[in-house]
Amino acid sequence: MKINIEILDSAYIYAPKEIDELNTKELVPKMLTRRRLTRSAKIAIYLASQVNFIEGRIVYGNNYAEPSSTAKILESINNNEQISPTIFQNSVNNTAVSYLSIINENKAEISTISSGDKTSLNVLKAGAIKALDGDTILLIVCETLNIPRIEELNSCIDILESGVALKIKVTQDKANIKYDDTKNLYNFPKSIISMLNVAKKYDKTKANIVEINI
Repeated sequence: MKINIEILDSAYIYAPKEIDELNTKELVPKMLTRRRLTRSAKIAIYLASQVNFIEGRIVYGNNYAEPSSTAKILESINNNEQISPTIFQNSVNNTAVSYLSIINENKAEISTISSGDKTSLNVLKAGAIKALDGDTILLIVCETLNIPRIEELNSCIDILESGVALKIKVTQDKANIKYDDTKNLYNFPKSIISMLNVAKKYDKTKANIVEINI
């Protein structure tokens, strides 16, 4: 089965260690809410603002969930300390997109996908299927790996924080962009590559159509 989707808007952001400019204070004016946000949540909120998406269905993906929260939980266990309830609730795969929906008061359906290196490819596929209903869908993938002592675990990823967003709808028009799940020149997490390579080909001066093989 093949589904053609039009990329209505796209955004991506990344840094070797930590992304500096996410406009979090402006986008999340409530200090208490802002203090609870994970790094992935801040990236997701920023990306949604960049593609002007407030309300509608979202397909979100990540491979590693919330590494910073997970590391803190493991540290607490190792030290025989009580685990913080806030850290625990911030450790799951859908943490970031949940905060995004709360902040935007978005009551539409959210789906979360975590499938290893194929995460963003499968977000594209799920998004294409959902777009058959005719509405506009937001696709987001984030990875945040900048945790203490990451160098002891990581020997192959150069970009520790990254995120990409695509705003899409289904179309019958002919495809003019191909997604590529292998091109990875700067050693990004493989889980974002399919969507990142589409986002990098986006040209706001023309229609951007991608054929998705389901």
